[in-house]
Amino acid sequence: MTLPKTDNFLNFQSAFDKLSSYVESENFKGYDPYDTLNSPIKFRYFGRLIPILALQFQKRNPVNIRPLLGIKKEQNPKALGLFLYAYSKLQKNFPDKDYTKQLNVLVASLKNTDSKGYSGYCWGYNFDWASSGKYIKAYSPNIVVTAFVAKGIFEYYQLTKNEEALAILKSISLFILNDLPKTETQDGICISYTTLGIDNCYNASLLASVVLAQLYSITQNEELKTLAIKAVDYVVAKQHADGHWNYSIDEQGKERTQIDFHQGYVVDCIDDVMTYCSIKNETYTEAIKKGTAYYFKEQFFESGQSKWRLPKLYPVEIHNQSQGIITFAKMNKFDSNYLNFAETIAKWTIDEMQDKKGFFYYRKLKTYTNKISFMRWSQAWMFVALTELLISLKPKK
Repeated sequence: MTLPKTDNFLNFQSAFDKLSSYVESENFKGYDPYDTLNSPIKFRYFGRLIPILALQFQKRNPVNIRPLLGIKKEQNPKALGLFLYAYSKLQKNFPDKDYTKQLNVLVASLKNTDSKGYSGYCWGYNFDWASSGKYIKAYSPNIVVTAFVAKGIFEYYQLTKNEEALAILKSISLFILNDLPKTETQDGICISYTTLGIDNCYNASLLASVVLAQLYSITQNEELKTLAIKAVDYVVAKQHADGHWNYSIDEQGKERTQIDFHQGYVVDCIDDVMTYCSIKNETYTEAIKKGTAYYFKEQFFESGQSKWRLPKLYPVEIHNQSQGIITFAKMNKFDSNYLNFAETIAKWTIDEMQDKKGFFYYRKLKTYTNKISFMRWSQAWMFVALTELLISLKPKK
């Protein structure tokens, strides 16, 4: 890459180069915080609670016993989508580097890991998942995984104008339109997280709206634009006076309080829908500004270290760090201090959470650091974060 010769930039470039070498050497395969049920041990045979307890224990366990449990490194569709997004943007912005091989590998892998039996292309996580309310099998599709894959394919299409990529995007829209339950109120529409029932998760619905908005920008299909805007209306109406959003709302109108990196998801998605639908809306703009200001003030220390789930401070979570870099680099158009702060977050994260092998650690607690490498949760998100930062700092011609 041809890059400006500032100390910070060289530091970010070096960190990115180490990370990219690591993920490519692993062929984009890795462990995941939630992959415990990929073990050949049939935890479900021991009772309904055992899979839940096993998963939660492993998510917190700083010692990686996955090889002992027979859990193998795998490619995760969401990680593949994030890598495809980043490599496509890198190729566009730094054409002196050839990422053709990586792009081809990622597209081929995504075409081989989609979920079958639905109205269109869709993806799910590569592991079973258990909670008190449900047990979801591996590759059961959801909009979060599908949307991040779609973002990758959209950027790939923007780069290559590959007609097969466009066909996949159109197919994904059919999954959203036909297979995901929707809640419609006077505020707008909320698109459900999974095909398994109605749920009103704000960031998940907005991720679906971005997919529709991106496809609208190509096809000018007004149905897609209308649904995307209604999904934004629904979430904007749920913003609290101080600027934050909670995580979701149930059918009785009770919200689940969880404030963390999803705040960044929400403001980014609203901004994306405005961009791809070519609309100006002062209500949306004010929601973005207020939401970003809250995120800046409440989610991070001045040092660039993030808090966990407000008001809890620990653990320092790599996903919070990466999303902060992404959102503040993007929201620089509203306040130039945001890009400076994205650099601050990146510097803190590189100094405190990057291993000399190139990968990033999962969590830092008060007394120890969980240094397990997770390909989706940690590496893919930091790969996107550093990509966005390098592009934002690229000198304008």
